[in-house]
Amino acid sequence: MIKRALHNSVWNITNKVFSNTGIVLLVAVIIAMLWANSPWQNTYQNILNTTISFSIGNFQLTEPLLLWINDALMALFFLQVGLELKREILGGKLSTPQNAILPIGAAIGGMVFPALIYFILNTGGEASQGWGIPMATDIAFSLGVLALFGKRLPIALRVFLVTLAVVDDLGGVLVIALFYTSGISTMDLFHAFLFFGLLIIGNYAGVRKTWFYATIGIGGVWLAFFFSGVHPTIAGILTALAIPGRVKINEATFLKRLSALHKKFNKEKPVKGSLISHSQLEILEEIKVTSSEAETPLQKLENALNPFVNFIVLPLFAFANAGIHLHGKVLEVLTHPISLGIGFGLILGKFIGIVLFSRILVAFKLAKLPEAVNWNQVYGVAFLAGIGFTMSLFINELAFTNEEFIYTAKVGILFSSLIAGIIGSLILIKNQTLKTI
Repeated sequence: MIKRALHNSVWNITNKVFSNTGIVLLVAVIIAMLWANSPWQNTYQNILNTTISFSIGNFQLTEPLLLWINDALMALFFLQVGLELKREILGGKLSTPQNAILPIGAAIGGMVFPALIYFILNTGGEASQGWGIPMATDIAFSLGVLALFGKRLPIALRVFLVTLAVVDDLGGVLVIALFYTSGISTMDLFHAFLFFGLLIIGNYAGVRKTWFYATIGIGGVWLAFFFSGVHPTIAGILTALAIPGRVKINEATFLKRLSALHKKFNKEKPVKGSLISHSQLEILEEIKVTSSEAETPLQKLENALNPFVNFIVLPLFAFANAGIHLHGKVLEVLTHPISLGIGFGLILGKFIGIVLFSRILVAFKLAKLPEAVNWNQVYGVAFLAGIGFTMSLFINELAFTNEEFIYTAKVGILFSSLIAGIIGSLILIKNQTLKTI
């Protein structure tokens, strides 16, 4: 009964978080779009172009606000993605081949087919560089839509989408690292991996202080990547991989210590009134230390990052990048090969790739559908995975230098993500269950 209550509580909390995140992102997009198409559009651009400087002694780093958001704050988003991925590998749905193979296979299919469709429609010139744009899935938006269904859909379906999206984002990170970098400085890149090595050494040496990983991760790995020419958000993933995912004391030891401290606390006599004694206060501090030792730094940091990333970083990114001034003939923009490549990639490519690879894996008995999940629900999730918004916009800024191409791609991303989300939602509405979990 307790397990069931805890299960439902976690479900309700995660649903609330992701649905609220989706709403905040949507509001940020609407504000940006309205502002960018208002008489005050210049103010919007001026804010994003405002230069912000960071200096220590003779060292100074000056960049526009847009770059700080896209290169610095988004590194925290990728840090969160890396933490989620490591957690899933250590003890989640990616910890066993049986559970991992279906979402991993689906994610691979959902990356290959969109890229292939885009490349077919854009085979030459700078336009061909955008093949990575439709590969991405926006975790916050897609899960936000799914969370709106609450308990009318199986929890296993959300886990499937989460795992798929995390693997998808990891693929996006690899694509960025391998194909969307320029002017690489091998010396700075060497320095980045030296700092990363320090993080690994700290992990194996038993360092569990968050400040250690934050200092070296930001002041070392991120800065070195920034100057190397490799996109600095990669630093977020690498730092996440170095953060300890092991507890200092196991569950049995924790429970034994906690029981002993509880008995010791009860034996102490409290002072008059509502205050506790000095001895009881010391015991409470021991309980805090013991609880901290039973918690992994990885999970502690992930929990601390989640609200900041979901409600500040991602909405800021959406606000900064979704403000598209719709000029000219929108229909002509949407029928441009770049828009068509993104549209067919996100809407059809994602669906075909995810469903086809999933069907093949299940047919050959290499994997099986999650518990209580049917194929129609997988079809709905496959369309939701076509909501590429955040990651697609991010890769768009790296893929093109031509402002016309960037604009065309943004329009394609917005409309395609909207259509994919609507189709996926309609399919899930028809296949939701009234049975509560």
